Amino acid sequence: MTESLTLYAGDRLAQARALAGLTDEALRVRAVTAARDKNLNDLWALTLSYLSSETSAGVKLSPHTLRAYRKGIEVLLEHASSNAWNLLHPGRREPALYVAALTASGLKPATVQARVAAAGALYRALRWAGATDADPFTDVKRPKDRTKGVVKNPPYRADFVQAMLAEADPHEAALLLLLTHAGLRIAEALAVEWSHVNLSGRRLLVAHGKGDKARLVPLSARLREALEGLRSAGSLEGGFVLPFRAYSSAYERLQRLALKCGREHEFRGFHAGRKYAGTQLYAAVKDFTRVAGFLGHEQVDTTRRYVELPEDDLDEAVEAFR
Repeated sequence: MTESLTLYAGDRLAQARALAGLTDEALRVRAVTAARDKNLNDLWALTLSYLSSETSAGVKLSPHTLRAYRKGIEVLLEHASSNAWNLLHPGRREPALYVAALTASGLKPATVQARVAAAGALYRALRWAGATDADPFTDVKRPKDRTKGVVKNPPYRADFVQAMLAEADPHEAALLLLLTHAGLRIAEALAVEWSHVNLSGRRLLVAHGKGDKARLVPLSARLREALEGLRSAGSLEGGFVLPFRAYSSAYERLQRLALKCGREHEFRGFHAGRKYAGTQLYAAVKDFTRVAGFLGHEQVDTTRRYVELPEDDLDEAVEAFR
């Protein structure tokens, strides 16, 4: 079922219809059998069908989210098999022990939370199929990470970004700038089409942001220059700005680029680039609300986790205290 992670939305909808179109009894029997056998492929197909047809995000759930859910279900089934769980009727204390086991294994709190979210999705799917009434993870306490995200995974430093751009090919440079100047999520960057780019208006339409919300973001001079270079070179294949479509392809390109710069130890994926954009913008405007709109955050509190404030940020403000 790994291939289902990269299915087009239409294919996922067709798969959801294949299960949702069963009679209530046929769907229940299939779900009960999958749970009894702890069959990962069948339980993932059930969960994917539920997520695609019964959630607000539906078929537009990102591949990254789907990978996290599938991995979480896989880990839960391994634990259930090792500890003789009855998935449809788990013991009252078993879910809390599962969370404790995840924590004891050394996983970070955020990873434990993601595993619990996946388990919750599986049980929602089983209830949707009529296989059980169990909702075992509702009241389970999840570990909290007291370390701020911007401390654990801070923005990239300017010298690292500039070093990467100096060695990047035109498509890699465009990807880097979409992350570090436009503040796009990786899924948003990979989905940018030429029809979304307004170079003369200095704007980029993020047509399908998180939660399927659209927003307009300003284009920096350097990003406009990079996009104009691609357009002049005839890089218009398929209508997309970037020729690679998969998360893994983009990651490998930037990882190799960091290695080429001799700074592979500084590469930490995509999100640090988005935090770089948020931090740079906040330094210029000093307004979390405006930065939140730029990054596509509904809550300003989320934006605060993206912005790294300098240690001397208050020095001038308190200098004239009387």
